Amino acid sequence: MAGASMGLQVPSLNVCARKRCRLFWVSLVVLLLASSTRVAFSDSKYLVGLGSYDITGPAADVNMMGYAMMEQTTSGVHFRLRARSFIVAEPGKNRVVFVNLDACMASQIVTIKVLERLKARYGELYTEKNVAISGIHTHAGPAGYLQYVVYIVTSLGFVRQSFDALVDGIEQSIIQAHENLRPGSIYVNNGEVIDAGINRSPSAYLNNPTEERSKYKYDVDKEMTLIKFVDDEWGPIGSFNWFATHGTSMSNTNSLISGDNKGAAARFMEDWFEQNNSASSESVQSAAEGIPRRVSSIIPDVHNREHELLELAASFGSAPGKPATKILSVAQRVRSALRKADKPSFVSAFCQSNCGDVSPNVLGAFCKDTGLPCDFNHSTCGGKNELCVARGPGYPDEFESTRVIGERQFRRAVELFNNATEELTGQIDYRHTYLDFSQLEVMVPKQGGGGTEAVKTCPAAMGFAFAAGTIDGSGAFDFKQGDDKGNAFWKMVGGMLKAPNEEQIACQQPKPILLDTGEMTLPYQWAPSVLPIQILRVGQLVILSVPGEFTTMAGRRLRDAVKQVLTNDKNEKLHVVIAGLTNTYSQYITTFEEYEIQRYEGASTLYGPHTLSAYIQEFQKLAGALVRDQTVEPGPQPPDMLSKQISMLTPVLMDTTPSVVFWSACPRNDLMTEGTFALVEILQGTDTWVPAYDDDDFCLRFIWSRPAKLSSRSHATIEWRIPQSATPGVYRIRHFGAAKALLGSVRHFTGSSSAFVVA
Repeated sequence: MAGASMGLQVPSLNVCARKRCRLFWVSLVVLLLASSTRVAFSDSKYLVGLGSYDITGPAADVNMMGYAMMEQTTSGVHFRLRARSFIVAEPGKNRVVFVNLDACMASQIVTIKVLERLKARYGELYTEKNVAISGIHTHAGPAGYLQYVVYIVTSLGFVRQSFDALVDGIEQSIIQAHENLRPGSIYVNNGEVIDAGINRSPSAYLNNPTEERSKYKYDVDKEMTLIKFVDDEWGPIGSFNWFATHGTSMSNTNSLISGDNKGAAARFMEDWFEQNNSASSESVQSAAEGIPRRVSSIIPDVHNREHELLELAASFGSAPGKPATKILSVAQRVRSALRKADKPSFVSAFCQSNCGDVSPNVLGAFCKDTGLPCDFNHSTCGGKNELCVARGPGYPDEFESTRVIGERQFRRAVELFNNATEELTGQIDYRHTYLDFSQLEVMVPKQGGGGTEAVKTCPAAMGFAFAAGTIDGSGAFDFKQGDDKGNAFWKMVGGMLKAPNEEQIACQQPKPILLDTGEMTLPYQWAPSVLPIQILRVGQLVILSVPGEFTTMAGRRLRDAVKQVLTNDKNEKLHVVIAGLTNTYSQYITTFEEYEIQRYEGASTLYGPHTLSAYIQEFQKLAGALVRDQTVEPGPQPPDMLSKQISMLTPVLMDTTPSVVFWSACPRNDLMTEGTFALVEILQGTDTWVPAYDDDDFCLRFIWSRPAKLSSRSHATIEWRIPQSATPGVYRIRHFGAAKALLGSVRHFTGSSSAFVVA
């Protein structure tokens, strides 16, 4: 019975063994396939890292970069400025770095010094070849950080604090990105942004060939290209996008440091993600309907307690100013309190593109005296340019215009981010060279057809229409856009600095020369001649780094020319974007036809009528070298003129305060980098104050002023525009600062307001 019993069980065991054997081999094959798939997938992906750092700079006394108005100086903070960076690397192969600055433009001397620091830290890993530093073109940031005379005249020369804040912040953002490098993927998406820009020089645009204009639906580029970074472990960690619109929602009468519409959009998107990164896909999608607060998760709901709250608030009086440590003020940052220590913070950058003739003031230009539209060809009112002013969508409130244009970009970016499915794949590569744009030989089609001819670019010069300004910010005196003649008086004034010779006059035609900046060298160079051009490639994404502001049609021609070389009639899908104001600054680039009209942009195209043709020719060479895997000559090195810089900005001598009223001190004593001048706190329980908003929030403004220009006394106004989403409760406002004594020592202080109720 025992043997029979065993005999009956053996077939059953054999069957089970065979089944287990088959299951084992099937499992092994699946495991091996999965393993090989993972290896192949991992090999096809990148290392990605993102970083972000404060570059706000001096919030007092310093001229703002962009409008070139001496009387427009910083006196507080609308919201803080940042440098945002991404690094993408193929393991063991090439890598690229892209830095987006909440600044008017990149600076050659800033770029030089950042690269020197990177070389000292990382050797040859990051150089001018694979690092791009780009500005968003806000006109509401501190000036004085460029090295050429013409760009620092209104800032009374070089401003070391502006320069240091940028160099330090860019370096730190790249260090963060480098240290955050982890396996990840990148996705790309495109879509139109409607009502975020209009052409501010339509008469020049209309001078482009009819057949060329007929290829495009709009007279400005409305497409946004967005890339989404996804960490293998953490999921989405950031996004960068490129879209063309000027950073001039904030007017030339504003004095608060601001990232304008693109800086606002970046804050909206970073806060949106941090608020919703753990929510369901439905709630994440619906969150795009509005701009969420980032602190609701740490503040209790206290509805229906208004009487109790009022009594509680009354028990808190305003605190007198008291000494504080720097660590105390930095520790009060709102965003840092919400970050998980082991997870990288979400970084979103809204980068600039070919914005040369694109205004965010989408309601159009009107005369201040009559309310009628401005003259079409010259943007004047009764012959006066200063009466013609463009209106943003929040007119007459420039802060509202900034919010609206920022929100339009933000909302579209969220849609593109949520729906990005095309993954970037393929190699990372780059090409870079320096060129002397004062004497480039360019081959162009002969007038009337029949082959090509050699022409040259010119030494830099500014035309009369440059001084007229634009509808976003007018100039002065009797200048006007569209002036191709000039007048004797202003020619004499410009000639007192440097009279152009006949060769230069002929080269720049039909531009009448107001300032011959390319040939002015006292006390040092007034304008750049050596400029960088650069191509960065990450799979299907191609970034054209240009050191200036291309107009809409100029940008289209450049993109098409480069794409033609890279695809070479292949059906390869490429996303070619222009990164404007990158690595250095050389003003505008128009088409040949737009240059003839001599609007502001044409008058500011420094190197003559063939400037765009020179860019197209040289970028095609770079693209060809990229396709053929050839090296390119580095070209002539740009000058390092840091040691020659002159500053006439009055230093902060000391800060004093009266004995009765709480006053402040000059914000230049401490820029509060990665800190805050202003803080809104909400009361939890009966004695615990929790940070809710700081001066990086769109709704909180830090406004600084002196009672007299050279007074050692000053005061701060902190203005909180309470958002509808603010949680009801007891709040107080705090101010942090640093005061300088006569002998130069700096002491930090803090003070707070009385408590008040938001019901």
